[in-house]
Amino acid sequence: MWAASCLGSCAAACACEACRSVVSGISRRSSRIAYCGLFAFSLIVSYILRELAAPLMEKIPWINYFHQTPDREWFETDAVLRVSLGNFLFFTIFAIMMIGVKDQKDPRDQLHHGGWMVKIVSWCLLVILMFFLPNGIVSFYETISRFGSGLFLLVQVVLLLNFVHEWNDKWVRKDEQFWYIALFVVSLVCYVATFSFSGLLFHWFTPSGYDCGLNTFFIVMTLIFVFVFAIVALHPAVGGSILPASIVSLYCTYLCYSGLASEPRDYECNGLHSHAKAVSTWTLTVGLLTTVLSVVYSAVRAGSSTTFLAESSSPNADKPLLPLNKADEEDEKKDEARPVTYSYTFFHIIFSLASMYSAMLLTGWSTSVGESGKLVDVGWSSVWVRVITGWATAALYIWSLVAPLLFPEREF
Repeated sequence: MWAASCLGSCAAACACEACRSVVSGISRRSSRIAYCGLFAFSLIVSYILRELAAPLMEKIPWINYFHQTPDREWFETDAVLRVSLGNFLFFTIFAIMMIGVKDQKDPRDQLHHGGWMVKIVSWCLLVILMFFLPNGIVSFYETISRFGSGLFLLVQVVLLLNFVHEWNDKWVRKDEQFWYIALFVVSLVCYVATFSFSGLLFHWFTPSGYDCGLNTFFIVMTLIFVFVFAIVALHPAVGGSILPASIVSLYCTYLCYSGLASEPRDYECNGLHSHAKAVSTWTLTVGLLTTVLSVVYSAVRAGSSTTFLAESSSPNADKPLLPLNKADEEDEKKDEARPVTYSYTFFHIIFSLASMYSAMLLTGWSTSVGESGKLVDVGWSSVWVRVITGWATAALYIWSLVAPLLFPEREF
């Protein structure tokens, strides 16, 4: 017993020392990745509690004070929402604290980049505290999370459009035949994938013998957008490129599929109902991966002066959030009064919105989650969120093409 106690103490001490070493190794340059890692860890905690915490939560009196104990799915959803609420509060508090940070002499700049041991402990305490809150507060957070998730999806759209335009401009600036051929090949592959995928959507979601007018409408609207993208992009007055049009077309088709796949499993027009569990697992995996990648990309690129909510207008403001080499980090150390190169507030807002979105993703937008609570992202709420996001993507892409013509004096 004494030996086991000593061994346990040594293991705990080693673990604490390892954590302290890792935390102390987080430099200014790697702090952005550390925030992304913390967010990814919150997703893992949410998923684990969703699967394992329900029996324990049924025994907590201030959570389960009902005359009749709710279904297990209710506790699974509640666990995810409480972790998400703690995550949301953590990043929202930092977003508020970082309002108005202009240069690296501001003490809050050091708070943003350092103090990781305190941050991790604070995050853990916030998440634990959420399990002591009454159900009414969690229910209110569930409601506003639907709106916050919509905002996050719009941010994803803006980032996608920014990415495809930058990709196209980078290859065009090379002004070499090889890169023009590459543009054509990538565009062709995207269009082939788009139309092939659309054919599968008709096969899966408009089965013969059923009135599937709504599904047909969704698919046809997506195809109309695909043709409109190409026509507008290739119009001489616009002078656009086919590469962004093809990528946005494929993305809109994927959103259409994602929405249709989220239809209730007992809906006769959902041809995937016989593979419900496999589809749900695929949707969850892709959704969580997309969320993490979107947050990482926004953390790395979306804080420059060319995007919304940026605060710096210095010549260095369009530099990516992660320096590409150590020389950039050395420059930051030499000039402590240097203006910040991105909006710290916007940086944390991205994580706040992503926390809401991940909660909705893991709980099926807090709708009925079906058999044994294992199906996620299923229900008409999820369908319409996906479909409307696709329409918003189409509208924003077309706007990005025609806006310079309508307002030539403004920079887009």
